[in-house]
Amino acid sequence: MTDLNDVPVYLDVETPNGKRRIAVRKRDGALPGLFWLGGFKSDMKGTKAAALDAFAAEKKRACVRFDYSGHGESDGDFADGTIGQWHEESLAVFDAFCEGPQVAIGSSMGGWMALLLARALAKRRGQSHRASLAGLVLIAPAPDFTEELMWKAFPQDIRDQIEKDGAWYRPSDYGEPYPITRKLIEEGRNHLLLGGPLDVGCSVRILQGAQDPDVPWQHAFALTHCLPSDDVVLTLIQDGDHRLSRPQDIARMLAAVEELS
Repeated sequence: MTDLNDVPVYLDVETPNGKRRIAVRKRDGALPGLFWLGGFKSDMKGTKAAALDAFAAEKKRACVRFDYSGHGESDGDFADGTIGQWHEESLAVFDAFCEGPQVAIGSSMGGWMALLLARALAKRRGQSHRASLAGLVLIAPAPDFTEELMWKAFPQDIRDQIEKDGAWYRPSDYGEPYPITRKLIEEGRNHLLLGGPLDVGCSVRILQGAQDPDVPWQHAFALTHCLPSDDVVLTLIQDGDHRLSRPQDIARMLAAVEELS
């Protein structure tokens, strides 16, 4: 198979509202493959995604990474995106580009995407599919963030603005303010996971910074209580922030990937 890593290819994800063109980079190699799921407003050229791809190149491992619609090199407007759309794209890319066992690595919102992917694949058990999950590595995972870490945390004036105007522009430490839309909040309620047990069907490793201002460490603890598997390990990094992109954090991420491989 041609190595698609250097130049993105595009997958058309069919929807009732038309096609969404999703940019994908694929590296061929040994299994288990690595499947990267990025964060909210992040892209597949970020520090952790690039480090994972370099690791895959060094170890001659298969690796797939992509940009959600409205992110990076994919088509679409970020303000039009929802959790359901991005999950739909994640599953479509996994089905189209992955073969055999895969370790899914999800950062922040990507942790939510990884858990939704695992749940969707668990519902297929007993059916014949090209790819399966061998493990999850979740970095500052943010399942249910639209409800638990945004809507419930917003003061009333911001909630009022979202309901009245359809969006509020949130300041960012990483660039320009970005819209938090009413559609994002309301549609996200269709995909909440923390209300009960999550049968992901594989081992899970969680890396969480104790100094994370965006996803508090208590959120990771709440997630562990929803995972009934015995093989769930949470590593709390005392001086870690949300991005967990320092060299020592990257080393922890890759060590977790190797452990599940």
